[in-house]
Amino acid sequence: MIGLIVQLLISWLIIWLVEKKSLFVLGFLPTRQRVKDFLLVFLLTAACCTTGVLLKLYAGHQQWVVNPKLSADLIFEGTWWNIMSVLFEELIFRGVLLYILIKRLGPLRAIIISAVAFGIYHWFSFGVIGNVPQMIIVFLTTGVMGLLLAYGYSKTFSLYIPLGIHLGWNLTQIFVFSQGPIGNGIFIPADPAPFRTGSYFIFFAVTFLPMILAMALNFLYIKKHRQSMLV
Repeated sequence: MIGLIVQLLISWLIIWLVEKKSLFVLGFLPTRQRVKDFLLVFLLTAACCTTGVLLKLYAGHQQWVVNPKLSADLIFEGTWWNIMSVLFEELIFRGVLLYILIKRLGPLRAIIISAVAFGIYHWFSFGVIGNVPQMIIVFLTTGVMGLLLAYGYSKTFSLYIPLGIHLGWNLTQIFVFSQGPIGNGIFIPADPAPFRTGSYFIFFAVTFLPMILAMALNFLYIKKHRQSMLV
């Protein structure tokens, strides 16, 4: 929490020194439309992420069970960790720096720069430095997701859509289905063996289809938004 407060203070200082504006450029104030956007893209993204597990159930005959150690404390801690990690990344990559880049370079260049930085950042957060094939996969998947998130901010000048998409994916994958760095969450595989299939098509479908689906549907939703004016 202290780290987030420091991050907000640094963001406020940067936007004040460079543009003489406040953190309102991030669209923090809730409105009916912003809350609607957040809830819709959150649920849409969570549903798309869940399709990966459903495909594993169907194609790999995996079974998932409720974590026997599940508790109110675990739910709170897992949810809080995901909220804080998503806020941290959004304030860096879709925060005041993206706003300044949009003003100075235009939306297209700003979105590309933000997405490239987001992809490179995940080389370090995923610990794949030195493994070239994994670096390429991580850069492409997180970089393309970064394009979508930055596009969501540039279209609305609010963090509600990027936060909804990002949290919908991370919370579902990392905590609901225990596929992340914080250990077991709500559901865990009954058989801890990694997912295997004899079909490359099924493997790639299970691995990439949920993210492609989430990005495509969210892009179509964002595209329908009227372009907000630069504040």
